Amino acid sequence: MELWRRAANPWGQDVLIGISWDLMWAAVFAGLAFTLAHAVWAKWLAPAASTDAGGGSSVAGLPAQILRHALSERVFHWVMSAAMLVLLITAFAPVIGIQFAWVTIHWIAGLILTATIVYHIIHAVFWQDFWAMWVNKADIEAGLAELSHMVGRNGTEVPKAAKYPIDHKMFHHGASVSGLTAIVTGIFMMLRIDTWLGAANPYLLDITDSTWGVVYVVHGISGVALFGLIITHIYFAIRPDKWWITKSMIYGFIGQDKYVENFDPNRWAIPGAAPQEERVPAGVGASLGSDDAVVGSSDAAVGSGDVESGSNDTAAGGGDLAVGGGDATASGGDAAAGGGGAAATGESPSDSDDGRASEVEGLD
Repeated sequence: MELWRRAANPWGQDVLIGISWDLMWAAVFAGLAFTLAHAVWAKWLAPAASTDAGGGSSVAGLPAQILRHALSERVFHWVMSAAMLVLLITAFAPVIGIQFAWVTIHWIAGLILTATIVYHIIHAVFWQDFWAMWVNKADIEAGLAELSHMVGRNGTEVPKAAKYPIDHKMFHHGASVSGLTAIVTGIFMMLRIDTWLGAANPYLLDITDSTWGVVYVVHGISGVALFGLIITHIYFAIRPDKWWITKSMIYGFIGQDKYVENFDPNRWAIPGAAPQEERVPAGVGASLGSDDAVVGSSDAAVGSGDVESGSNDTAAGGGDLAVGGGDATASGGDAAAGGGGAAATGESPSDSDDGRASEVEGLD
């Protein structure tokens, strides 16, 4: 351990330990302050739910459970997380006076983290959509709309997200920069200590002591940045309203309802499913409200409107269903009602209150 301390402190042990101490507590306080502020905001200050501005009202052929993270991705995530936690504990515990044989544990965890990152880069480039995690124009627009809504502008429409929302992407980029910086500087630092891979060789690189000092400080700053990022990451992972995302990293799947509620099917397409775009039939200006139609699992009931029916069968307008004496008209499909059940397939008119349209589909 003394060898590590001498190698790691070319600027002087007291100087670097003092810097590490200050930065570590700054990261802790910043992370805790952010989580506390967000918890207070979410509990008492958050505005009402934003207007749904998704790309489609429904998705045909959508499975009940949707795969979000494959097994390989989940294994990578948890191995990387374990390695990173070990690195942070072994890096900062000695700074606050908890002494143990941490050096070997630290560099072994660093090699494991390096291996997982290398695997992730290769996997993302050749087997995944490499650009899916990059921020694009649609992400920026969605992020600005979300910020506008968060500060109380309730009328702001917030578009639904792609598979990875902009906040997830920004966290990924922050963790990537900090992690890669820690890895590169950490590999340089290993040249100055004895490891299972070989004896120390600080002269392999022609670097002055002052430059080595910069390497160690940059390594420490990247570790502190990861410290703050992990605090916020854990906070969001255990929030009840975000728990469904955390479970997807455990089990791999999200429910159909969460997909429809949070994601735009045009930006995250599910194989075998087809987004159903909203359209307003020409010449239709009536409204279909929540009191006008209720579709059950096997029956369709129309409230507050009248359905002209015969004893067993009902036909309207040569294949159209007339609801509420002209309150709403659905065209483009046939409707039949028999024995208390009704089936209707077609396009619904627009809602006169909010200008939106939805498709109503019931099964007899």
